[in-house]
Amino acid sequence: MQVQDKPPVESPFDWIGGEPAVQALVTRFYDLMDLEPAYARLRAVHGSTLDNARERLFWFLCGWLGGPQHYTDRFGHPMLRARHMPQSIGGHAIGIAERDQWLACMDQAMGETGVDEALRARLRDSFFKTADWMRQ
Repeated sequence: MQVQDKPPVESPFDWIGGEPAVQALVTRFYDLMDLEPAYARLRAVHGSTLDNARERLFWFLCGWLGGPQHYTDRFGHPMLRARHMPQSIGGHAIGIAERDQWLACMDQAMGETGVDEALRARLRDSFFKTADWMRQ
């Protein structure tokens, strides 16, 4: 990374705007999942309520972005792939369709909540790598 490419803040968490911005992103992400037919398959694997998912994604993203480690303080290492395996409690298989819908929904949520375009591009790349690694 060149000096001129360095973001003006210490972490993506700071860059996005801290907890209020992460909360807004997560809220919009799950609202879109609930509302948009394009995300129906993704929504179907989340069960009848999204409350638990909203809370856990907020906690996880805060830490993943370089902010408070809410998730690991409560549950230890995220073990994302293991927690999303079909045999885990609440787990389900993640295929290409689920990956792509998750990524599209998150990208739409980032756009609608005003995530800076340079940060959005970086996050889009990181989200893809993580989501693709999670496929079974």
